[in-house]
Amino acid sequence: MALRINPFSRANDDTGFGSNSNSYVGRFINRDGTFNLRKEGIPVWERVSIYHTLLNLPGWKFFLAIIVFFVSVNLMYTLIYLALGAHQFQGIVGTSEWQVFKEIYFFSTETFTTVGYGRVNPIGDGANLVASVEALNGFLYLAVFTGLIYGRFSKPKAFLKFSDIAVIAPYKEKMGLMFRFASYKNMHTLTDVTVQANIALLVQEDGKTAYRFFELALERSRIQNLPMNWTVVHAIDADSPLLGLNEEDIKTADVEIYVTVRGFDDVFSNSVLKRTSYTWEEIQFNRRFVPMYRETGNTTILELQKLNMTVSGDVKKEAERLG
Repeated sequence: MALRINPFSRANDDTGFGSNSNSYVGRFINRDGTFNLRKEGIPVWERVSIYHTLLNLPGWKFFLAIIVFFVSVNLMYTLIYLALGAHQFQGIVGTSEWQVFKEIYFFSTETFTTVGYGRVNPIGDGANLVASVEALNGFLYLAVFTGLIYGRFSKPKAFLKFSDIAVIAPYKEKMGLMFRFASYKNMHTLTDVTVQANIALLVQEDGKTAYRFFELALERSRIQNLPMNWTVVHAIDADSPLLGLNEEDIKTADVEIYVTVRGFDDVFSNSVLKRTSYTWEEIQFNRRFVPMYRETGNTTILELQKLNMTVSGDVKKEAERLG
């Protein structure tokens, strides 16, 4: 049974998500900030942008894609050269089929990259024609690859790490929902940072269940600089949609909290944005985050390895446990 939510909570109908509960499976926003959505209805070549896909791939996938493309293209040209015949080349010293294949494949790579060592070279018209086309493709490949490398390095990024969990614990004689994040690059300190948090809940209204979205009022939604970590707090008060909900309730309501952080990065001289979300499975009750920094000499150390570390939210019990 879906829950009835605090009627004093401020609904947010501008999230971009609909309210039809039958249309959603899983979370709305993935942990990496991408939308959990796949589009259909038009051809894949219209839906997919190869350039933007390569710009946003993880580094290892990007370089793997470049290598796979390079090997595949050269294999294609090698098969074309073999179809024309090895007699259209001079300088081949291999005698077996495998040796000839290798020599022509490496001739293809040398032509594609415009290295051209020269021992193996085409003498037939067909092989020369194909080699000229391959050399042109190689120039284009290098230009595109260079552009992608530049685009990936120059693309503004937030360089933020979010805690893997959110917690609900005592806060100023009430309860509070908390999560935190930090900027992890030494030379990237965001300024004029704002954060917005919304919550999606499966609720019951007029005998029907549907997702409803509420904006979470935050203790602080803007800071001037982010040199350290920021623990974002939503006080669960009389206006909060989480008022009175326990662990079973947030599971029943299929709670998801999605977060958007914006800031200005003076390295890129541009605004950057980062999103993430926390589902009910990633919200822990009666836990609190441990401090992430310590002092050493005249310097403050931000301990990023403690981003997800928590202790019991019951201060008295924790003090008794530590003696």
